[in-house]
This record gives sequence, C-alpha cells and structure tokens, in this order.
Amino acid sequence: MPIDLYYVPGSAPCRAVLLTARALNLNLNLKLVDLHHGEHLKPEYLKLNPQHTVPTLVDDGLALSESRAIITYLVNKYGKSSGLYPEEPRARALVDQRLYFDIGTLYQRFSEYFYPQVFAGAPADKDKLAKVEDALKILDTFLEGQKYAAGPGLTVADLSLIASVSSFEASDIDFKKFPNVKRWYETVKTTAPGYQEANEKGLDAFKALVNSMKK
Repeated sequence: MPIDLYYVPGSAPCRAVLLTARALNLNLNLKLVDLHHGEHLKPEYLKLNPQHTVPTLVDDGLALSESRAIITYLVNKYGKSSGLYPEEPRARALVDQRLYFDIGTLYQRFSEYFYPQVFAGAPADKDKLAKVEDALKILDTFLEGQKYAAGPGLTVADLSLIASVSSFEASDIDFKKFPNVKRWYETVKTTAPGYQEANEKGLDAFKALVNSMKK
C-alpha cells in the first residue's frame, strides 16, 4: 500500500518529513492540501487529522499528524538500521531532546515572531526576536564540538531542525552569526540525502509566499 503524505511544500514540518523520506529512500504518495481554500477543514480531512494541520501521514490505515512523530515513526518502521533514530537509549534520548527543543522552543519562537508579520501584517516585535536569538544561542551551544545536532552522525533531529532553521532565511533573523549553527547548517545541506529536492524547493515556495503576503 502507498504511504500518503498530505502536505504543503513551503511548510517546515512537511519538509522535515520529505527529508526523512529521502534519507530512507521511501517513495511517498504526495497529496497537496489547499489551505487557502480550506481543504484542511473538510470532513474527510478532519477525520484523518482533527487538528486540521499539515503534514498528515497515512500508512496502512494509520493516520498520523505532528511531523516529529511522523519522522520517528518512519524510521522505526522502515529504517531501524539507518542510524537516523538510534535505538541505544542515551543516543535516542538526545535526539528526542533536540526534537522537543525544536518544536517547543526554536520553531515555536520563530512562529510567534515571524508569522504575525506575514499573515496579520503585525510589526516586528523586538522582544520576540530576542527570544528567537536566545533559542539560536542554545542551539549553538548544543552544537559546540559536535558535527551534528545529536552527536557524530546525521539523525532526524538534524532533519527537523534544518527544516526549521532554513525557514529563517525568509525573515530578518541572522542565524549565521552563530558560528556553530552556520557550520552545522552548511554540513547538513551537503550531507542530508536529497536536500535540494526535499527542502530547498519547498523553502523557495515559502519565500515566495512570504514575499507575496508582504506586498
């Protein structure tokens, strides 16, 4: 049976799933969700995902939302030997911590700072920007002496974080002033399988959306 992914190309969480699928050499049946025309609010979509968010994965009768749950599920089912989500408890705990940091701190703070500007025409909030930069300082500390976010090898933590951090390129946030973040960013861009196809194309779509909304 095909693995269906309901997605929007510009979405950072969706791009994290696409990056993971490429790293696992999985073919996903991509189903574009038209948020502008409310497809995510239709009964058939709400049946799959009552949160009416993207991405949503459907695999052999399992409907799963939340990108970080999706990417760990995909590795657990289709790529246990890949190293992307280590089975050793300490190594896995570190990956989980980075994933929770991404959704609960880094991406959350970016969303609270940037999305009101894009979708509601709000002015930039200096206090919220300071919180984003504080999160980047924390990420920079995590990366001290580390090639990747959770150790010596590429994991789903990197794939989730790179989808988030790359989105900052559409904003005025200068994440490259943090030296460890900059080094890590360039490393993941060149070592994550299918990075250009799985992330760069969607990032370009996100940038185009931001530019159109700000006009």
